[in-house]
Amino acid sequence: MRDGANESTATPPPGSSRERQPAVTGDQAVPEPEPACGADLDRDEVAALRAILEGTARSTGAVFFQTLVRHLASALGVSSAFVAEFAGAPTRVRTLAYWGRGRIQQNREFELAGTPCEDVVRGGLCHHPRGVRERFPGDRQLVDMGIESYLGVPLLDGDGRVLGHLAILDERPMPPEPRRLFIFRIFAARAAVELERLRVEQQLVESERRYRELYEEAPNAYVAIGGDRRLLSVNHRATQLLGVPASELVGQPVLALFAETPAGRPRADEALRAGFAGREISGRELEMCCRSGGALWVSVWMRPLRGADGRIAAVHSIWVDITDRVAAEAERARLQQQNLYLQEEIKSDHNFEEIVGRSPALLAVLDKVSRVAPTDATVLITGETGTGKELIARAIHSHSRRAAKPLIKLNCAALPAGLVESELFGHEKGAFTGALARRIGRFELADGGSLFLDEVGDLPLETQAKLLRVLQEREIERVGGGAALPVDVRIIAATNRDLLKAVHDQAFREDLYYRLSVFPIALPPLRDRAEDIPLLVRFLVDKFAARVGKRIDGVSRETMRSLVTYRWPGNVRELENVLERAVILATGPTLDLESDAELSTGPATPAADLPASLEAIERRHIVTVLRQTQWVIEGPRGAAQILGLHPNTLRSRLKKLGITRSAPEPP
Repeated sequence: MRDGANESTATPPPGSSRERQPAVTGDQAVPEPEPACGADLDRDEVAALRAILEGTARSTGAVFFQTLVRHLASALGVSSAFVAEFAGAPTRVRTLAYWGRGRIQQNREFELAGTPCEDVVRGGLCHHPRGVRERFPGDRQLVDMGIESYLGVPLLDGDGRVLGHLAILDERPMPPEPRRLFIFRIFAARAAVELERLRVEQQLVESERRYRELYEEAPNAYVAIGGDRRLLSVNHRATQLLGVPASELVGQPVLALFAETPAGRPRADEALRAGFAGREISGRELEMCCRSGGALWVSVWMRPLRGADGRIAAVHSIWVDITDRVAAEAERARLQQQNLYLQEEIKSDHNFEEIVGRSPALLAVLDKVSRVAPTDATVLITGETGTGKELIARAIHSHSRRAAKPLIKLNCAALPAGLVESELFGHEKGAFTGALARRIGRFELADGGSLFLDEVGDLPLETQAKLLRVLQEREIERVGGGAALPVDVRIIAATNRDLLKAVHDQAFREDLYYRLSVFPIALPPLRDRAEDIPLLVRFLVDKFAARVGKRIDGVSRETMRSLVTYRWPGNVRELENVLERAVILATGPTLDLESDAELSTGPATPAADLPASLEAIERRHIVTVLRQTQWVIEGPRGAAQILGLHPNTLRSRLKKLGITRSAPEPP
């Protein structure tokens, strides 16, 4: 044998087969002797066979090969024995176990050329009873060891391919017909089986390693769930998603990992029931909870795993992280609802495009607005109905750092008590009867901006408690949901009620009152700033005249005097109503209210009665003009011309007031 240098993966030599090759003895090939049958074995051979069998029966792998060569050398009475396999090429081998000089030697690798092993790996038995050193002078190791004889057989796999060879060596000559050749061939076959088993085992180990790498480094979480609903195994991605090490996850109830929301634990339990009932689950979107406290949404696939008895022993589940997608969809929904809300706001007529007035009372209010607007302080605006509380709220928002974000409004008095909470905080799908889809509340819509709570004094006491918690914790919970959602919202509240009296009457929470009134702003009624009325009249007349398509150059002196001296219980809103009606009824360029009995210096008519009176007067006037024109609307003598309106505008007014030719005449 020759010492080798390099080591590589073994490949079988070409042309190998199961067919028995002629034995090589001396200088020529002679037929290999048939092995003796069991009946011809003598007592020594039986003892040798038993020694080898007992020595190798419980061994595998490297220990088996070492035991084999040791017992084989002892049983056959030779000094050396080794078993070898190919080392990357059919021209090179390496030993798997080598017995010599009474002990296991270090394994070695060598080239086959010029050695007696070269004939063996061609697939036949090779026997040199004597003269090995003379026949193979190039094999310096054999020469130096003084080897005289050699016997080797190939190791064949199940398909007859040569895997390597088994050989014995001795410094003494061997018989021309080697004794115990039958034993030698039996254990050559046993060595071949073990070598083949090792190769299959290595392939399995390598395959398992690759599978484990794919399993652990997969971009999705893979988990196995036992029949007791506890985790049996998890991959690395699952630990990353949940922020929990595998040692803590395995054995944990899987339902504990899902959020206590309608989209979390209940839906996960439903999916598990389906999986253990034998159904496959695909793309079920569930809400989970991770150790960091952040949101976690997964799309779940689940497949049942059956045991040998056909029963479902576990389920295998794949979790795909869809948190970013769900967050994007939620943000898109929020923006869509915010957009719809703002579109409704744009369509509505707020009548506060500008704050008009120069009175000391109004200037004092505007000074407070300019001071509090740049801060995030909560503002409580108080004042009578119609004093412009929403206008002041918009002024605060538009001059704040949140001006780029929306100002969301909620009239707390305009909603039923049962819906206020849902409007404020939103609700989950199925939270109550009629909740067919998730709804984003006003707090979420206003995130980053401001929330205007009009008529806050009308909030139910139960909702007041939850609003107080939001102001303290700066987080909300949707109705029917269990997860806390952080919000960044500035609160601007308004009311026409005496909240301190409501606190005394236990109709409003005292702690909420002090949370809201961090910076109170009291708006003066219009009667306390009479000097602003001429400016308001001019501003409003121009606005309404442009709206109805009329030209109004001014207001008569008597009309202005009446407007200034009137008490205005409905404040600016009442003034708007009066002037809009007057502009509609005006027949010339000068606005005149001298005949309007609604304005008097006596006890003021309640503001709630004024819109109905104005509507009746307007209806009576239009019907009178129509009767004069015999219900002709267009043309130089038509009612539209007399009223100073566009014909389409007049038709719109007729429809709104319910005026038809067959309708009863007004009293």
